[in-house]
Amino acid sequence: MTVISDSGTGASTSKRIRSVLAIRPFRRLWGVTYLCSVGDWLSLLALTGLVTKLAEGYGWEGFALSAVVLTQLLPGMLFAPLGGVLADRFDRRKVMVACDVARGCLFLSIAFVGTAWWLFIANFLVGCCAMLWIPAKDSAVPNLLRRPDQVETANQLGLVMTYGISTISGFGLYSLIAGIPGYLNVRDGDLGFRIAIIAVVVNGLLYLTSAVLVAVRIPELSGRIAVTRRKRSEEGGPGFLVMMRDGLAYAWRTPLLRGLVIGMSGAFAAAGGVIGSAKLYALSLLGGESAYGTLFIAVFAGLAIGMATAPRLARRLSYNRLFGVTIVVAGLSLVVVSLAPHLGVALLAVAFVGAAAGIAFLTGLTIIGSQVEDAMRGRMVALVQSLLKIILGLSVIISPLLVTLVQPRVVTFFDHDFKVDGTRPVLFGASLLATAVGLISYRLMDDRRSEPILSDLMAALRGRRRAGGLLIAVEGDTRLDTAAQARRLAEALRANGLDVLLASDPDLDERRLRNVLSTADLAGVRAHALVAAAVRADVVEREVRPALAKGAIVVMERYVDSPLAHFSAAGSIETRELEGLVEWATGRLRPDVTVLLDRTPAADLEPGLAMDTVEHHWRVQKLLTDMAAADPDRYVVVDADGTEDEIAERVLAAVVPLVPRTSEPVVEST
Repeated sequence: MTVISDSGTGASTSKRIRSVLAIRPFRRLWGVTYLCSVGDWLSLLALTGLVTKLAEGYGWEGFALSAVVLTQLLPGMLFAPLGGVLADRFDRRKVMVACDVARGCLFLSIAFVGTAWWLFIANFLVGCCAMLWIPAKDSAVPNLLRRPDQVETANQLGLVMTYGISTISGFGLYSLIAGIPGYLNVRDGDLGFRIAIIAVVVNGLLYLTSAVLVAVRIPELSGRIAVTRRKRSEEGGPGFLVMMRDGLAYAWRTPLLRGLVIGMSGAFAAAGGVIGSAKLYALSLLGGESAYGTLFIAVFAGLAIGMATAPRLARRLSYNRLFGVTIVVAGLSLVVVSLAPHLGVALLAVAFVGAAAGIAFLTGLTIIGSQVEDAMRGRMVALVQSLLKIILGLSVIISPLLVTLVQPRVVTFFDHDFKVDGTRPVLFGASLLATAVGLISYRLMDDRRSEPILSDLMAALRGRRRAGGLLIAVEGDTRLDTAAQARRLAEALRANGLDVLLASDPDLDERRLRNVLSTADLAGVRAHALVAAAVRADVVEREVRPALAKGAIVVMERYVDSPLAHFSAAGSIETRELEGLVEWATGRLRPDVTVLLDRTPAADLEPGLAMDTVEHHWRVQKLLTDMAAADPDRYVVVDADGTEDEIAERVLAAVVPLVPRTSEPVVEST
């Protein structure tokens, strides 16, 4: 078995992506996202080209072009909350199908009617459908995945598809269609109009194809609670306004979501200020149009880098902390942007702003997908969409007005003259806003108040979640294997002069906890899981966290994964329920390194375990290897077939390179 120990390799990232794409329903939804995103980008160009043809001779071409963009943005301000209610109340698959059919038919109607006034009306209705479709799709994604820790990778893939692959495909497809007259060497003016019509028709067909695929090929989008939703709808249930009000109340009374909403609101407002003043800011740098384009390239390059870096930082710093911190970093970077004396400094600072924004955006989506209950997720997605449209739109409009209120002046600094116009105070104000809301958001969302954020952040940037302390979990199918190898590993590390705590298997303390709880009957799987979770919470609080805080290395057998795999293999409890219980019990404390003993189940397994059969242990081992494949940066997989000494040597060879302050080879004490 190959040992995976390099957390920074591209191979690990590719394995993480492959593990998500291996889920067939998600892979098909990813393809549907491609079709719809191509349609979104193609529609922007196709409608702009068509309205230019339709508006010829009118004298309001400029207004017509702006109206295309306006009619696409306006629905987001009005109908995004309604989309969240629909996503939480009805079958999400049916909502998506209905919206795709409507969008396809509306685009075809634009081609057949052929008038400017209908183009604007239909485009507005298409935008309304999009605002209903997006919350249904985004809130359904976590239900297609196997574990909550895959939400981040799924969001990455979605953003890459929406803003990367689909953008290139949509623009490329429009270029191919628009270039038909050139390929045919035809100068007929009417042919250009027909080409624009063809682009609109192609756009409609893309949405209709998406509707067919969602209806026929992805039934999993309906989810297990589709029947509950249908029953609630038939029985009446709460109305739309009540559900919308409940969603807003839920977001406000939950500190995590309140911090998320405040942080995103401030971030969108600051982003709108930057976008609205970017043109004049480029002129203040004496760079003209080329500087304007280069600044946008720097922003999007930073966004891409941030989204690629976010998963690595999230493994060392909790999502709740990471979100607020990155907004503060974006605000501080904006201070540099507002004071930048020339283009080079501005480009570097703008790239930092983009990177921080990319991390914050991906982290926010991951928090919604993994920590918000399914019944509320659609409304939370819609709330973020509404904030994005409303706040970003208003700030883009207001910021140029604020710029015009400030008279430009020339400032001499070290015998160099610098032109200070209204863009600088606007950007500085945006930086203060982003920094302030980032701090507020961080205070509301911080889930580890006992640990100083600066040391935690520096440790994350250095590649270690905490200074000195290291949590090593030894997981495997059987207790005999994990107990022996955890003991041998701890002894070997101590022999090398390291401070090591060997935490006992929490299962061994269950008898004590049963007496404390005075439980009469714990034969059920759910009761057993609750007891195991309570013991883990006690061990983590009393032993593990204090040792890590002192900088010790903690070796703990059967920390989370092995019990989770055994309970899941029993089939009596949903894996998602168990994962939520585990996160609560451990306070989301994850091992820095998980050693997985990959042992072939055999007939001579230790007796006395519930459902102690070879088939059960095969299922357990498969679940454990699936966990390792889904998160290769945190696992080392060791071949556990052989003698105890042979396995111990393999474990040491895998772990030693990952242990800090180890300059000499570790020799096991016998």
